[in-house]
Amino acid sequence: MKKIYTLSICLIFSFLSCKNDTEKKEKIEISEPVAAKDTTKESLKVAPISHATMVLTMGEQVLFIDPVGGAKAFKGQENPTHILITDIHADHFDLTTLKEIYDDKAKIIAPKAVAVQLPEALQPNLMVMENGDSEKLNGLLIEAMPMYNLRKEALEFHPKGRGNGYIITWEDEKIYISGDTEDITEMRNLEGITKAFVCMNLPYTMPVESAADAVLDFKPKVVYPYHYRGKNGMSDIKKFKNIVETNNPSIKVETLGWYKKDQIIKEK
Repeated sequence: MKKIYTLSICLIFSFLSCKNDTEKKEKIEISEPVAAKDTTKESLKVAPISHATMVLTMGEQVLFIDPVGGAKAFKGQENPTHILITDIHADHFDLTTLKEIYDDKAKIIAPKAVAVQLPEALQPNLMVMENGDSEKLNGLLIEAMPMYNLRKEALEFHPKGRGNGYIITWEDEKIYISGDTEDITEMRNLEGITKAFVCMNLPYTMPVESAADAVLDFKPKVVYPYHYRGKNGMSDIKKFKNIVETNNPSIKVETLGWYKKDQIIKEK
């Protein structure tokens, strides 16, 4: 009888042990690994082409800003999804270049003064924007900003209302492109700008001191001096950088390669 009792106890423990093992195996078998989330954010990519011309890549959106220099100037770049033009002058608006780079997938955004000069072939995807207009396009918010001269001797170059600066908002980036302007109130009052492209060339726009003073007012996180070739050579962007970073070290000044000796672009 004692043997039977002992055997029964062994069988019970064996059964419970097997049951626990089975439950453990079942738990292991039904559990699935949780896929790791991709937290990598795409960043803004800036490709300086020359003077006022650049390519901004924001995710799948590729923006050509003031494209000049012919299709060869954009060799190696993705096809544009948006083409933004600021003004009528030859260093911002070149019809030959537009015809070479345009396809029916690209949206052309331009002020009226430029739009009226575009042939019918470039009209289907044209969007005319005037100062103060804003449009949402493919995940981008594009705002047209004033750009104009203040100095009496320069008023003939860029009258108020003819051309556009632009603000482009994409994810957590708010990018300001000044176009040809001086240190206007509308620039000084900007808020929340993460990246700013600010012109500085005489006699057409403004001296580095005015550009630096405006930047210190609106406080972008990063500022890129661009469009700094003037009638008498290049503006002193080292001086610009020194003024800005000495007075506000939290503003980073980035200098990019906008000019090459073998690049010739017609002046105004």
